[in-house]
Amino acid sequence: MLVDPSYKDYRDIPGGYLEHGETPRQAAEREVAEELGIHPKIGRLLVADWAPNEAEGDKVLFLFDGGTLTTDQLNAIHLNPSELVGYHFHDIAQIHGLTIPRLARRLVHAHAAHRDGSTRYLEHGERV
Repeated sequence: MLVDPSYKDYRDIPGGYLEHGETPRQAAEREVAEELGIHPKIGRLLVADWAPNEAEGDKVLFLFDGGTLTTDQLNAIHLNPSELVGYHFHDIAQIHGLTIPRLARRLVHAHAAHRDGSTRYLEHGERV
């Protein structure tokens, strides 16, 4: 799933920053609920990615397995209009043409980790 943020010029994934005292998994659960209005089970960690950013400082980004959404969950999606204007599901084979390169690299690794049961450590979207 890629979302269309109202405040960015590229497709992204649901997510955001940690709040004080919050774990990365708790932040993932909260952000999905805030942005999409649903509460899917957040599964295992797929990727941890060190991401340099001159403007905001270096970050460590976590991608968790959001599972397969049920029909009821899909029907319950309600976008927070202050954050998102749309969402779509895409084949991972097309991801490089759909979003920015650093996110596309991260998503390709997350997809592979999901398939092979691993967790991947990345630096700027690349395996080390």
